[in-house]
Amino acid sequence: MTTWFITGASRGFGLEIARQALERGDDVVATARDPRAVEKALPGHAERLLAVALDVTDEAQTHAAVDAAVEAFGSIDVLVNNAGRGVLGAVEEISDAAARAVYDTNVFGTLSVTRAVLPVMRRQRSGHVINLSSVGGFTAGPGWGVYCSTKFAVEGLSEALRLELAPLGIHVTVVEPGYFRTDFLDPRSLHTEDRVIADYAATAGATRGAVPGISHAQPGDPVKGATAVLALADAETPPLRAQLGSDCVAALELKIAQLQEESAAWRQLALSTDHDDTGSRV
Repeated sequence: MTTWFITGASRGFGLEIARQALERGDDVVATARDPRAVEKALPGHAERLLAVALDVTDEAQTHAAVDAAVEAFGSIDVLVNNAGRGVLGAVEEISDAAARAVYDTNVFGTLSVTRAVLPVMRRQRSGHVINLSSVGGFTAGPGWGVYCSTKFAVEGLSEALRLELAPLGIHVTVVEPGYFRTDFLDPRSLHTEDRVIADYAATAGATRGAVPGISHAQPGDPVKGATAVLALADAETPPLRAQLGSDCVAALELKIAQLQEESAAWRQLALSTDHDDTGSRV
């Protein structure tokens, strides 16, 4: 039996991962700002479900939630850092307050929860940290610059964590979903800045205009996405990165091709910057 600790578990990916874990007989610590929403969404699992109040930006509350999890189930085997928020607008249009708010949840919240859970996993010499990133953690687009920058940060943290924790028997995987049919594009998850600069009408403005038509018509199926996350948790040798959705795969392959093309075009400039006494090692 596996014990899960899931943030942002009242809806979207977090809720569906919790549901499927419970249905197969696992123990689940499902955290949310309002734990009553979790209990309402996941009835009939009282013995194996612990719904805990958690705002991931509150470090004291984070430690209290982890303590409650260990007291209830004795261990934490899989941490799913799923809680997140979005912000839409051109980089210049995003206010400092809006940028800090999305960083507080997506980056510092992930850090806070991970720091609280890792002592448990280190004592066990086992565990799996699964960080929910996004296709926007690998490739950015107009209107999503600040949001994508938070997911780029999560990817960098995850890559380093994997190397730091591997000798301790702890896995790290960063999951990169494309557009999935959750409520992420709804106003309660996605903040859209009021400031609009006309010069960005064809770029960030076009993205802003398209979002209402995309919401709840995304190609990804959250049920299938959650099933994939459970498969990653069960894998003996899980990957560092896992893409979810055909749109994510297409975007990833396009960026890899662009990176290879650009690297080849500017390779000689890169090699020219070594000291003369070192010579090129590439």
